[in-house]
Amino acid sequence: MPKALQDAGRVPYVFKRRSVAFGAACSSYSFPTIIRPTMSSEDLISVDYEIFGRVQGVFFRKYTQAEGKKLGLVGWVQNTSAGTVEGQLQGPRSKVKEMQEWLKTTGSPKSHIAKAEFKNEKTVDSLEHSSFNIVK
Repeated sequence: MPKALQDAGRVPYVFKRRSVAFGAACSSYSFPTIIRPTMSSEDLISVDYEIFGRVQGVFFRKYTQAEGKKLGLVGWVQNTSAGTVEGQLQGPRSKVKEMQEWLKTTGSPKSHIAKAEFKNEKTVDSLEHSSFNIVK
């Protein structure tokens, strides 16, 4: 990997070519295969969360999804009937901790966070989600 990308903390996607033959009448075609970069050797963790305060009707879920994606996390977020927002975060430990801090202190511009609860933190071997989704 180029030193400039390592210093910036960015990992490029790697493209490989694979050939596929389509019978005797057709020639062979080469298709690119995208290989996602592996996450660092840092542990992957999963944690559930619930956020209390003025967090519904203020685009909290949308901002949470955007921040999660920005940090490279996967998971989900949804409103509850109790007026809170709940969800799950998964990814490298340091990025999940950064997102937890964002959920406790920042949120969406018009939100007011009274309390953030995190539970069921566990180390996982692989991510259980493929993206960060808004549910409901």
